Amino acid sequence: MSMLEGAPWLLAHTSMLTVNKPFKASLYSQDYVLWKDIKGNISALKNACPHMGAMLSEGWCEEKADKSSVVVCPFHALEFDSEGCTILPSSQKKSLPQLDKLDLMIQDDFIWSYGCKEPKQPIPNILNEIAAGYEFIGYTADTSIECDLMSLLLNMHDYNHQNGTHRSLFKIQAVNFHQFIDNGHHSHAYFSMPVALTDFKDKINNPGLFLFPKVLNAHLENYFPSLVILHGETGAGLFKQIHLFIPESPTKSRTYCLLFGLAKHPIFNLLKYKFLDLAKVVIEQDSHILSKIYANTPQKIKLNNEVGMDWVRRNFNNYPQVIEPNLSKYQLEQ
Repeated sequence: MSMLEGAPWLLAHTSMLTVNKPFKASLYSQDYVLWKDIKGNISALKNACPHMGAMLSEGWCEEKADKSSVVVCPFHALEFDSEGCTILPSSQKKSLPQLDKLDLMIQDDFIWSYGCKEPKQPIPNILNEIAAGYEFIGYTADTSIECDLMSLLLNMHDYNHQNGTHRSLFKIQAVNFHQFIDNGHHSHAYFSMPVALTDFKDKINNPGLFLFPKVLNAHLENYFPSLVILHGETGAGLFKQIHLFIPESPTKSRTYCLLFGLAKHPIFNLLKYKFLDLAKVVIEQDSHILSKIYANTPQKIKLNNEVGMDWVRRNFNNYPQVIEPNLSKYQLEQ
């Protein structure tokens, strides 16, 4: 269960797929090719051509008369439709399916998959709710990291690393933890982070910093194991910064960020893409530190405010069951 088989994973937002261009996605040690036709239909097959194993994601798509499209192998130009069927030159007749399909659950613009495993959790509806009330700004930092899923999740729920890993970006001075609400595979964390005064030069280099107060008040909403939502608010507007996680293999994980916003002041529309830039830097910093740790090192020291990490370990080690303790009982003096 190192990759939590049976969980739903958000492989992509539809904006990440260019019409009639192959898109590679990996899940549970298997590579897939996804593509979107001009009508918006999305297909997904195993990525290895059944002839000589070429990566279909390195090929191209051909549009047909009915506006559907096929993916074309870059080696011998064999075409495969959404069912994995091809037409061999010697027969001129459609074959039986030659490639396994990947199961997809497409909800509005969100492309989910269980990776052909038996579902053990429902797909959370929170992203549909956010999309219904907020403007989609974009995605950023689609990154594969050489680390296991557990390490990635522990990092994302380690609230103490904000003033270490991300200190250079926000000049965070401390992390003051306030509350953790544990609802099993769903939780909320609330904490505040005073930041050092940022000079005008820093703000010119990072205009998004104009939108940040002297104390960052963070509300993280967590859906184990696949996403974390930062609910943010500035004087200019509201934003939902959504971090996604996908186990590509036992030793490799993927992460990216979706951003939604709601303007309260015209300046928000001028600077909203700067939030994407900031999110990209955050993911780059996380990716860097995760490449510089020794995985599975015994933890001999425990810091304050590690309740989020405790939540990850409890859920990971007992998946898909949720067992005690309920971490809402977490005491700040611990």
